[in-house]
Amino acid sequence: MLANDQTNKTHIYYSLKDNETYMKQTLGADVSYDIDFREVVVLDTNVQLYYVNGLVDDANITQLLKKIVSINDDEIEKEKVWEIIDNRLVNQQVEVTQSLDEAVDQLLSGLIIIFVDKQSKGFIVDVRRYPARSPEEPDTERVIRGSRDGFTENILENTALTRRRIRDERLRHEMLNVGERSKTDVCVCYLQDVANDALLKNIKDKISTIEIDGLTMADKALEEFMSKQLWNTYPLVRYTERPDVAADHILDGHIVIMVDTSPSVIVLPTTFFDHLEHAEESRQTPAIGTFIRWIRLLAVIGSLYLLPLWLLFVLDPSLLPEKLSFIGPNESSNIPIFWQILLADIGVEFMRMAAVHTPTPLATAMGLIAAVLIGEIAVDVGMFTPEVILYVAISTIGNYVTPSYELSVANRITRLFLLVITALFGLKGFVIGIVIQILHLVNIRSIYVPYLWPLIPFNGGALLQFLIRFPASKKYKRPLFVRPKNVYRRPKQAVK
Repeated sequence: MLANDQTNKTHIYYSLKDNETYMKQTLGADVSYDIDFREVVVLDTNVQLYYVNGLVDDANITQLLKKIVSINDDEIEKEKVWEIIDNRLVNQQVEVTQSLDEAVDQLLSGLIIIFVDKQSKGFIVDVRRYPARSPEEPDTERVIRGSRDGFTENILENTALTRRRIRDERLRHEMLNVGERSKTDVCVCYLQDVANDALLKNIKDKISTIEIDGLTMADKALEEFMSKQLWNTYPLVRYTERPDVAADHILDGHIVIMVDTSPSVIVLPTTFFDHLEHAEESRQTPAIGTFIRWIRLLAVIGSLYLLPLWLLFVLDPSLLPEKLSFIGPNESSNIPIFWQILLADIGVEFMRMAAVHTPTPLATAMGLIAAVLIGEIAVDVGMFTPEVILYVAISTIGNYVTPSYELSVANRITRLFLLVITALFGLKGFVIGIVIQILHLVNIRSIYVPYLWPLIPFNGGALLQFLIRFPASKKYKRPLFVRPKNVYRRPKQAVK
């Protein structure tokens, strides 16, 4: 019988039958088809192996069983059965535990648990092999030049992709568990001699205090617990699916968080300008990289302010310089311009959402139907003026040029706010709306880091480094806003 003492419930029982009963009661080993176990006899001692089918490598299980069973042919010292089994476990990661709770947690993570009769301890053997796709380039972060691998849903593979790029003995991958039921693996990655200790402690404390059944939505659910941004639309963390981008941020002193089952990782802390950088800029020459960044900045600014500014000029033509009077609208419509813009903007969202949910072979056809038929017919029947279609299209392209999807969505909501306040109050509303947006961004913090750094508070050198893509040979300082313990990437005298 199982002991009733609460303290004994967390320890591995001396009797193998008690352990078997516990596993059946706790895990449903005799009910759940994916909880497999095998019992063998070694030197007249019963030995049980437990594992989750589908999370372990069958070849390794077979190999372990062969080695354990072969003990009967090679050994005779029955009183040393534990030491003999320990010596025969042909695996690079074998641990001994006395806790049943730990054994169950590791079992559900894909490891093998081995119990030996008349031993109040057990073996934990790491032979997990999570179902996963092969690393491939992320669709949202493609580059013309550069690596074509990307993070997958396998956290073990993701840490290996990072380790491959940073072969430093001071790189740390700390594994934590979140979720009372899911027990999701969360890995905190950082450089021990670079990452700020207070920042690291803050992040780990936030993760350790999360109380929830499970992180089924993986990194996004974790972010919402950590940031607690409520109704703020601007992203307080940066997501990336590229190992090279994650490794670059780790070297800068950032902390990267990986969540099992998610192909994207979280970069902390982050600023507004971090969301405007793209790996393509670093894969080109400094001059071309700077040009690409400026074009991207222009597109982002256009996606935010072009439509509200044009609406302002339409509502009050006196504000429009005479040389720019051609921007229209040159045709009249029964629908006010504001409602045309709003309907066109919503229509673009319809098409975007339809494209996401449309199978790839049909997406092109759906796009042609939406752009040619709906757009042309809407103009011909007088629902939209051609200028509305033009400016909405330019703003939409600017949104798609924004490297961060989360930032592009936030900018769309901000643009809608500016459109409404401009339509209601004209020039005063336009100015007040921009002031409210800037004040909102100034008050945002990402783990105590000002969101608009290095613009506010102003840091000329860091801002210049963002506006101009300096060669790698000229960069010797890490970003100051992460407060790294080691500020210098390389000695300043080595910069030529």
